[in-house]
Amino acid sequence: MKLNTLQDLYVEELRDLYNAENQLIKALPKIADEATSDELRSALEDHLDQTKEQIERLDEVFSNLGSASKGKKCVAMEGLIKECEELLKEEMEDSVKDAAIIGACQKIEHYEIASYGTVCTYAKLLDREDDLDLLGQTLDEEKEADENLTDIAESSINFEAAEGEEEEEAPAAKKKSK
Repeated sequence: MKLNTLQDLYVEELRDLYNAENQLIKALPKIADEATSDELRSALEDHLDQTKEQIERLDEVFSNLGSASKGKKCVAMEGLIKECEELLKEEMEDSVKDAAIIGACQKIEHYEIASYGTVCTYAKLLDREDDLDLLGQTLDEEKEADENLTDIAESSINFEAAEGEEEEEAPAAKKKSK
């Protein structure tokens, strides 16, 4: 497809996001199942529900545009999900696994924040106020999801992962002092 106008680029970016969100709907349940923290698992499950609502909003935007939502594969999301899946194949302590999940999910959130920020800018420039309202709501949710993951990491999981590391280092330190 040749992109001649900002409108063309806008639709192309929306299709990319639509595919990204659909990939995420398939991946999030598997990622949530890997979480050992109930708080983290619950946050991921809540975000899955939210992602389904975000797809409904994108459907509404495409309806407003009179355009199809299909036709684009988001290779960035595909790569981020694959990276997460590969990481979770590694053998890890539970708290380290949860920290890894948070890190991988925050990479995904940051991608979504950047992408929704971009389409919001395009919607504003194209005077698509209804779209901007819908997309802005999703952008706010993505930022909130990122902040929630940070809160979970900083309130417990990262500390638990670090404590496990200190416990492993303690016997090694004792051996060196002998």
